[in-house]
Amino acid sequence: MGELVGYGRVSSRTQSLDIQTDALTRAGCKKLFSEKMSGTRTEGRKELERMLDYVREYDVLVITKLDRLARSLPDLLKITARLEEKGVQLRCLDQAIDTTTPEGRMTYQILGAVAEFETNIRKARQREGIDAALAKGADSPFKGRPATITADAVNAAIAETGSKAGAAKKLGISRDSVYRVLKG
Repeated sequence: MGELVGYGRVSSRTQSLDIQTDALTRAGCKKLFSEKMSGTRTEGRKELERMLDYVREYDVLVITKLDRLARSLPDLLKITARLEEKGVQLRCLDQAIDTTTPEGRMTYQILGAVAEFETNIRKARQREGIDAALAKGADSPFKGRPATITADAVNAAIAETGSKAGAAKKLGISRDSVYRVLKG
């Protein structure tokens, strides 16, 4: 008999994993993997990779919702193939999916396609809103967040640390932000 292994994910650092973690624990998962990262692609999702390396034959991967595992059908199918290759089943708590049956696999694939569709629709709506705001020109409410670091502060940090990377670390910003401030 295998182990129940839980995987939870939220899209941003400000979101809480508590609801998923509680549900996975109540479902009997002893081992949990969780992360705060976008689900639109699998690259860079370290906890997903750790979980996929950890699970073994007869284990059951438990998730709360299908979109916590993947947001695109190709990624979903790729993850499913890896699980099947290892002899691992999938249980989705909120959508009653069980990949041990042909019906469950079909439901899994249909819901994966719906999740991908929802992601694409949301992106299209967001892009339409941004384009409409930018079309307003100078009166546009879409101007981005005002800069909090000045070029003088960046130059002083570079002089103090001896590098742009050091300045970024000292100021608590990314290297890209350092270059952007110096360019602008």
